[in-house]
Formats: sequence, C-alpha cells, structure tokens
Amino acid sequence: MTPLARELERLLPEADRLLDPADCWAYGSDNSRLHAIPEAVAFARDADTVAELVRLCRRLGAPLVVRGRGTGTTGAVVPDRGGLVLSLERMNRILEVDPGNRWLIAQPGATNAEIQTTAGEHGFFWPPDPTSSAFCTLGGNLAYNSAGPHAVKYGTPRENTLGLEAVAGTGQRFRTGVRTTKGVVGYDLTRLLIGSEGTLGIITEATLKLTPRPECTHLLQAVYPDIESAAQAVTRLMARAESPSALEFMDRSAITMIRGYGGVELPEEAGAILMIEVDGSAEGIAGRAAGIRTVAADGALHVDMADTHEAMERLWKVRKALSPALRTIAPKKINEDVVVPVSRIPALIGGLEELATRHAIRIVNFGHAGNGNIHVNLLVNPDDPEEMQRAEACLDDVFRLVLSLDGSLSGEHGIGLVKRPFVGRELDPAALELMEGVRAAFDPDGILNPGKAPPTPGE
Repeated sequence: MTPLARELERLLPEADRLLDPADCWAYGSDNSRLHAIPEAVAFARDADTVAELVRLCRRLGAPLVVRGRGTGTTGAVVPDRGGLVLSLERMNRILEVDPGNRWLIAQPGATNAEIQTTAGEHGFFWPPDPTSSAFCTLGGNLAYNSAGPHAVKYGTPRENTLGLEAVAGTGQRFRTGVRTTKGVVGYDLTRLLIGSEGTLGIITEATLKLTPRPECTHLLQAVYPDIESAAQAVTRLMARAESPSALEFMDRSAITMIRGYGGVELPEEAGAILMIEVDGSAEGIAGRAAGIRTVAADGALHVDMADTHEAMERLWKVRKALSPALRTIAPKKINEDVVVPVSRIPALIGGLEELATRHAIRIVNFGHAGNGNIHVNLLVNPDDPEEMQRAEACLDDVFRLVLSLDGSLSGEHGIGLVKRPFVGRELDPAALELMEGVRAAFDPDGILNPGKAPPTPGE
C-alpha cells in the first residue's frame, strides 16, 4: 500500500475513499477521450476535509486533481500524473438564498439545474446555463467560466459571482470578493480563480449574484441564404441598445445535417440560421420583439416568431435536432469552442469551409453568435489513423485561423490537456511568466492539477 493510500485510510471513512484501481477507474476521465487511473479517489463533505487533503498531498508531493461530475471536454480533470482525485460531488448543498440582496450561496457540488430551481422558487435565476446544466456542477462552471447561450445579455460566471471560499495549494483556507454589488478592496481574486481549472485553488463555496426572471420571452428563427447575411444581422442586433437574451447560430453544414437526420423542414437555399431570444416585461416585450424582427429580417429568407411555449418549442426543434444528429454521424467528434470578434464570423466560417476542403474533414459549425463563440465540430473517426492525422493538421490550422482574426482559443470549454500545447500562440512570454508567478503564490509546490496551468515561456 502506498503512503497516500495509508494516509487516506487514516483520515477518511471507507465510504469517502476509493483505493482499488478498478474502483478508481471511473474517476480517470471527463467528457474527452482522455483517461488515466488515479492512485486514489477521495470524497470531501466539507471545507476542512478539503484543506486537510491538500496539506496531505503537499506533504507527500502527490498531485491533486479536483473534479465535479466530469462533464468537461478538454481533459482538465484527467489525472495524467497519478496522485489523488478529489471529488466534490458530495459537497452539494445550497446554503442560503437571500432574495432581498439577490444572492445565493452554494457548495461546488450542486448542479447548475439545482441552483436554477432554487433561485426560480424566489423569482430569480443564475444566468450561466451550459447545455449540460442538468448534470454539470457549480464548481465546474466556475473552474471553466462556462456560460451558455444567455451570456450574450447577462454575462459569464465571472460577471455573476460575488465571492468565493477556497483552499490554496498550501492547504490554507481563504475568502475572496464581497456580498455587495460594489467593492474594490484588494485584488480581484474571485475573477482570477474563476476559469483557472483548479490550478490555483479548490473552490469550496460560492456566493452567486442572482438576476430577476423575465416576465415574458419571445423566440425568433431567422433563415438566411448565406453566412454573410446572417453575420451582418448579428452585427446589427448587437448594436441595439437592448441586446437579445440569446443569439444562436448554425451554418450550412449544420442545416444540411439537421435536414437529413432530424426530419426538420427547411428551405433548400438556407445557408445559415439565427435563433434569437428576446425577454423582458409583459408590457414591453411585443415592441421589443417587433424591433428585433425588423432588424433580423433585412437579408433573411424568412423570419418566424413565437410567443407561446408550444410555438417556441416548435422553433427550437431545429436547434435541438443538431446534437442527436451529430451523435449519430460522429459520436467521437472533435469539438472546439473558439471565439472571434462578431464582425469576423464570416471570415471564420469561410476559412473553416476552406480548411474542411483542404484537409478532407467534414466540419459543422454552430454556437453563440452574439459572443462570436462558435463550436467547431470536426466529424472524425478516431479509429482511422489516417483521418486523425489529417484532423490534427486541420485543428492546427483552425487555431491559426482564429488567432489571425484576433480571436481566442477557448470561450467556455477551458484549456485542460487538449489545448495547452497551443496556449503559447495566444499569450506572449511576458504574460505567461506573470501567470507562472501567480501560480507559485497560490500553489508553491505545484500539486494542484499539475500540467494543466498555462505553460511556462518556451515550454
């Protein structure tokens, strides 16, 4: 038995630890295709246990990877260097809801859906709403700064989190942020921790900023002959004083897939689709939706609008048909979530079409047009070595294209293991050196999720 296993037997009850490799197997992966078996798995139920486990790993020099439900796609919670996987899925309580101050305090293991349900009982919601909200945890949302379609109007977790409690790599517990809507005392460690993928500290509690639920929601589906027309509409929509609450995009290849596998009727000449959600008060929603429709209609083949639940479900059927179609055609596809300035979406899509032809790789694009956050799906078969070789070259060119358009390599999926080799292309050596110094301050021995932090200059 290893020293780590012996110490875990001493510290934790049998129900809160896994030591057999067969039992640990399931905690060696996330929603990527990467996998590595950890030396052990621990389940924490409170912040004191988290701190004690961090101190143990520091004393033994053992890597420590913290995880929620493993819905991430970049390998950020894969324990590729062994050590301990610390699961926070049992720290899942919602501790306090304060409608008067518009906050909710929860532990990291609570799911996004549980938070939305609790907030909804008081007439509020927490704006970040990833597609995996029924399964993903708050801790994961914060670790990746994962947002979802409503970020276009309401922002990401960074804009919707007031403060955190966390444990540094030293085992020291600390608090960040405020419980007020203003506060400038000290450095903004809250926003620094959010998006750090467990490399700076382990979040044990979060104070979330809630938003009142809108009284009404309308949905528009605008069909365009080409990506240029759709992108021009996006630019016009985002220039309005009142932004859409969601603005989703699908390109021609996605439309073709839906038509073939989803049984959805769309015109043959459809080259792009925008799904535009508008929310607001009952008194003002009709006028707001009419204004959005007028802007969206310029250059469109047609625009449909829905103002009832049934009608909105009918329009959303187009978007909801895409994921099942993708799973049918390419269950092991490569899914990237790059970001470019909104005005450069046409150049991105045009470039992706050229790369698909050059590398003989089918690419399907959709995503959050209002943020320029496009999900680029390379439909590949990992069991075909020759195709995977072409896909790797294609992916390299995808990232090069994105950066040439002043974009970013990740909008909400994080870096993990998958994108770490490319980070040096986006961040300059001086920035990477400063980040290394920040990492050393939080985690001087480098035990927290090693190999996932931004690389050192030249690495």
